[in-house]
Amino acid sequence: MAHALRLDAAEEAAPPMIRRIGLSELRDALAAGIEDFLATPTQLVFLCILYPLVGLVAARAMSGGALLPLLWPLVAGLSLVGPVAAVGLYEISRRRERGLPASWLNAFDVLRSPALPSIAGLGLLLAIVFVAWLFAARAVYASTIGAAPAGLGDLLRIAFTTPEGHRLILLGNGVGALFALVVLALTVVSVPMLLDRNVPMAEAMSTSLRVCAANPGPMAVWGVTVAVLLLLGTLPAFIGLAIVMPVLGHATWHLYRSCVA
Repeated sequence: MAHALRLDAAEEAAPPMIRRIGLSELRDALAAGIEDFLATPTQLVFLCILYPLVGLVAARAMSGGALLPLLWPLVAGLSLVGPVAAVGLYEISRRRERGLPASWLNAFDVLRSPALPSIAGLGLLLAIVFVAWLFAARAVYASTIGAAPAGLGDLLRIAFTTPEGHRLILLGNGVGALFALVVLALTVVSVPMLLDRNVPMAEAMSTSLRVCAANPGPMAVWGVTVAVLLLLGTLPAFIGLAIVMPVLGHATWHLYRSCVA
């Protein structure tokens, strides 16, 4: 009996098994994400949250001054905090997977989850990464163009028609890709795992790193897919994000279930 208890304790302490996946699992995750979104639409919730926030930032930036060059980094940085922002969507997908009733109100069930402190800790870490990205974006702008543009038209003209602007685009996208890669590696499955298993934050992040190490190709394709869909979601006038973000959130849950046994 004692031997069996020791075996059970060892199994619980062992790190979760990682599965190798291919592109078909990515397609299946996206298809399941779309199915969850259609079954439990949350676009109105995202519109009510995202649109005032993005509109406020855009209005402040469009007024000119030092914030204007940070308009695109601010919008692009949404992907850095997205893994935690979508935690309510993971709960909806988890309930649907178990055959339980699910509505947009169930997204707030995470507030009663025992994993909430760990999720909040990871959210704080991502917020720090987001701020670091803004400082890095500002430094790239200062080292390439430097002077504050007169307006949006002036900024676009400089960015696309001058050598300094070309360096800004190249270097800025390169630095942004590095930040996105770090966040992807640390969070691709960590937040769903925290919600599903209530494990320590460090174990969830290490599992995410192991998933990326075991599936470098599919994870790279997933990262590019997320970036492209978020870019498309900003058109027109950021309205598409109200659909793209919940679909990606649901799909991330199903990707986690495919990658972690």
